[in-house]
Amino acid sequence: MRTCRFVLPLSALLLPLSAHALEAAAPPPVFTLGTVDVHATRGTSATVAERRLDAERIQQLDRNTVGEAVSVLPGVSLARNSRNEDMVYLRGFDARQVPVFLDGIPLYVPYDGYVDFGRFTTFDLAEIQVASGGASLLYGPNILGGAINLVSRRPDRPFEGDVRLGIADGGERKAAFNLGGRQGDWYYQLGASILKADEFPLPDGFVDYKRVPTDTGSERQNAQREDRRLSFKLGYTPREGDEYAIGYARQDGEKGNPVYTGTARSGIRYWRWPWWDKDSLYFIGNTALGEHTTLRTRVYRDTYGNGLDAYTDGTYQVAMDNASFPSIYDDRTVGGSVTLATTVLPRQELQLAVHYKEDKHSESNPHSPTKEYRDVTTSVAIEDRIALTDTSHLRVGIGHDRREAKRVYFWPTGSTDATNGVVEYVQQMAPDQQWYASVARRTRFPTIKDRYSARMGAALPNPDLAPEHATHFELGLRGRWWEGGQLQAALFQSRIDDLIQTAIVASTDCGGSTCNQAQNIGKARHQGVELGLQQRFGDDWNLQGSYTWLRRTNLQNRDVALLDSPRQRLFMAVGWQMLPQVKLQATVEAEQGRKVSYADTARPVRALPGYGIVGLKASWAPRDALDFDVGVRNIGDKWYELADGYPMPGRTWFANANWRF
Repeated sequence: MRTCRFVLPLSALLLPLSAHALEAAAPPPVFTLGTVDVHATRGTSATVAERRLDAERIQQLDRNTVGEAVSVLPGVSLARNSRNEDMVYLRGFDARQVPVFLDGIPLYVPYDGYVDFGRFTTFDLAEIQVASGGASLLYGPNILGGAINLVSRRPDRPFEGDVRLGIADGGERKAAFNLGGRQGDWYYQLGASILKADEFPLPDGFVDYKRVPTDTGSERQNAQREDRRLSFKLGYTPREGDEYAIGYARQDGEKGNPVYTGTARSGIRYWRWPWWDKDSLYFIGNTALGEHTTLRTRVYRDTYGNGLDAYTDGTYQVAMDNASFPSIYDDRTVGGSVTLATTVLPRQELQLAVHYKEDKHSESNPHSPTKEYRDVTTSVAIEDRIALTDTSHLRVGIGHDRREAKRVYFWPTGSTDATNGVVEYVQQMAPDQQWYASVARRTRFPTIKDRYSARMGAALPNPDLAPEHATHFELGLRGRWWEGGQLQAALFQSRIDDLIQTAIVASTDCGGSTCNQAQNIGKARHQGVELGLQQRFGDDWNLQGSYTWLRRTNLQNRDVALLDSPRQRLFMAVGWQMLPQVKLQATVEAEQGRKVSYADTARPVRALPGYGIVGLKASWAPRDALDFDVGVRNIGDKWYELADGYPMPGRTWFANANWRF
């Protein structure tokens, strides 16, 4: 039996805290300027396609990263690929098609559009907003399947904050603090955190099937990770309706890449990332132009860089030194947006947004020339929310996007355009009940990698790639339908055209008679059902749950599966306030029907078995604003995978201490 290797009781770490510091504190308030809807009041949204996960629930569920956090929502699933990256899928759309924002500032990597959700921690966030296909056009371009917005904190009191400490199996340690305060017209917010681990526990019955196994013990090798984050915000509110803030966020990471352990005889990598760094500097301003009109401005600069080292074997003693490794990426983005919002027209909330974004990507290697690329993306969108009656409204919008390749290594430049639109009808059935219907047309521009990557000599670039298009239909309801309960439900269907997929073309540029090439040849359909439930049973019991049924169909070739998202997914959390100072929580996660890639040309797809895992947590609050947690994830030590040959952690014990002031 595996035992927890805790070396220091967490209760000892907070003994010196004064009674005055332990007074009760409210959940962290939301930085309203970080939302994209200018008309939205704090903690609300005029868009029914948007769901919110606040900091209190994230902490209750012990979700340390953004990927872990959003996976509890309906329609969202998590994947972990061969690069040791956490990928989020929203209704079957991947991270390239559902971009990530910080306070409305785009964070996705310019080169390939992806984001490793395992590198973004949740400790300094006020909430996470997840918008599906009917998302507001004010987000800007590339929201083919929706958008995820990480909203930071904004203090309300002269001095407030929190401190968190935690340990877990696998040598996991975390420490985080947030400090904020408001003095007159000024406010500040500061946060810092570190999350690191040496390895993670392997599940019961695990076997490494490689001819030369690397994981023969009880802990996963080369699974080390360390993520450090610093964030700061300074704000000024000179008068009612005016607010200006400068924000900065920096994260420094490094990680290993656990080796493939499945039955395929190829695809084995011995990789490490010595750095994975990103920082964002931004300004957001909100200016009232009279009684009915507001101007919101965003200006930002974002940088991203990583290094990738490859080794000859699992000893990690001999580094590869060739035209591919070591690999260094250096990406830089500057941009801005202006949103003009007005209610001057009767019963209307009109918003006009203009976006500009310049992406630069540099790829270097000691044995090959530095490759540099520069894209410029512009967008204009108008969206109007019209009150048809006192209980119904219509949201309509249209936008046009353009991307120009200004600089390209070796290949020709080019440009492309796309038009987007949305229509959404909402009917209020009661003060806290509504149903809605929406249709939206969305696009995603091909990334630099989509257009110009030679895939290590196996592919022919395609500068003329066109955007992917998706048409979304959704019918849903949400509200309080009975005592103590809230229910949201949605039926959705998305038709994707011009999907970028790999084709085989005649060419001698790849060392043979053919090459792979990315082309707009795919068609797909995503359809499904989502359910979300919150229910209280008396004063002591509560339940939160989400369920998703999703069917993805490759309309171009029905025999070729669409990968990495499950057919069904269930998440449920039950809480019991056993005593005034003691609370117990149980969680269940289960999924079925996930298909993933398999490194065998004769059988390139593998259907993973379904799984169900259970977690338990006990919390003790000896006084207000101070609590201690002890719990276990995957209590049954279940062996399950989200990608072939990459086991997820087995039974993992953890303990936390949390202090709010």
